Amino acid sequence: MARTILVVDDLSDWNPYYPSDQVITFETYLATEQSESEGRVRVINLCSSYRYLSDGYYCSLLAEARGHHVIPSVKVLNDLGKKALYRLQLEDLSEALARTVKSQNTENEITLLSYFGTTPDPAFQELARLLFERFSCPVLEVTLNFRQQWEVTDLKAVSHRDLDEAKETVFAEALDKFSKKVWRKGRARKAARYDLAILVNPNEELPPSNRSALKKFISIGRQLGIDVELITQQHYVRLPEFDGLFIRETTAIDHHTYRFSKKAEAEGLVVVDDPTSMLRCTNKVYLADLFRTHRVPSPRTWLLHKGNADHLDNLEVEAGFPVVIKIPDGSFSRGIVKVHNRRELELKVDELFQKSALLLAQEFLYTKFDWRIGVFDNKPLYACRYYMVKNHWQIYRYGESRTDTGQCDTLPTFEVPKAVLEAALKATQTIGNGLYGVDVKEKDGRGYVIEVNDNPNIDSGIEDKYLGEELYRLIMTEFLRRMENHSKGL
Repeated sequence: MARTILVVDDLSDWNPYYPSDQVITFETYLATEQSESEGRVRVINLCSSYRYLSDGYYCSLLAEARGHHVIPSVKVLNDLGKKALYRLQLEDLSEALARTVKSQNTENEITLLSYFGTTPDPAFQELARLLFERFSCPVLEVTLNFRQQWEVTDLKAVSHRDLDEAKETVFAEALDKFSKKVWRKGRARKAARYDLAILVNPNEELPPSNRSALKKFISIGRQLGIDVELITQQHYVRLPEFDGLFIRETTAIDHHTYRFSKKAEAEGLVVVDDPTSMLRCTNKVYLADLFRTHRVPSPRTWLLHKGNADHLDNLEVEAGFPVVIKIPDGSFSRGIVKVHNRRELELKVDELFQKSALLLAQEFLYTKFDWRIGVFDNKPLYACRYYMVKNHWQIYRYGESRTDTGQCDTLPTFEVPKAVLEAALKATQTIGNGLYGVDVKEKDGRGYVIEVNDNPNIDSGIEDKYLGEELYRLIMTEFLRRMENHSKGL
């Protein structure tokens, strides 16, 4: 269980805010001896000065020496102290900055305050969040000027003591959202042993888990002594306060989900999906070679390289038609087409080569449904049959205004054909011990692995239809086991 403390110069500095026994002075923090049993600690450094060798600077320095996660870090303080250093980290923000200030008068200098990555003006919220990910400060003053294009011309850490009454209110609200452990009030309940963050995107059209499933993860987690909290993209800097991260947002490598996974792993959290699983599962070219190397039963597969016409000639001879063409990182049946002749093949690969230098071609195996075997820690959890959309060859069909999905039924894993289950488990053993959804086609008594998903759907009313709450208990129990082992250094 993470513990959050706020360090101030003097307790009177905290008078404008709600009292909390987690607020201590730098003198107290300095005198506190490090304890190996205190667990994960996060320090929010609110000293009035972060100047080199000031109390604020030493607070961050000591926190890092003690293995505490501190905001702001010494690196951030040093970067903010020299314009040449922080400007290096602003070079990739030009597009976000342009979106932010597109309606602003170019004659005016703009100054705004960011409170824990939030700002009262919604127009500047994206910029505030991005800056907070790079320069995590309680209060950051940002100055913008137009010089041929809009630029961040100054960044400065600001003390909360310099805020007026109105800004103090904004600061308190931002802290409340950023670290509820400082402000938590109400009926006391049994303290959780571990903290688990579930990363979600409330606006995602097809999330891996629906709201009812998320509620069950939270409920079962609390029964097991895990405090489960839903977080979003804007909570990147809060990751070190948790013991584990469970990603319930559709993953991609060039995406914040991968950055969350990498940071969580670097901070020593138990992570599902872990970065290695994401790298291996999100690219079908990698999976195809992996399956070939480890003799995982799968459809015959060919690689197509942009500009190599011989590949298409060989594919036509060896595979015939119809054949399925895929981009390597497609998901939810996107970027996957079936072609019936050479003309269609040439047209579709030209289109898909705009997205990737390599494409995957697979023999077409017709089945009325695909098996989805849910596997965690190389053990089968659930089994579903996803049926094809009526008059379509996939389980998803995307239209201009809606998405159609096929029917689904859920079975106990012991009713799954042995060949299907064995193929699914052989596939996951080559990838890792994470949570996977293995898509398998069954034909003529054999199982053929189509792909392994690192972020499988677990929806209330679908994947849990047979096991019910036990499915969530199995997953959360495995998280608990891993967090306990991690805390013991195993």
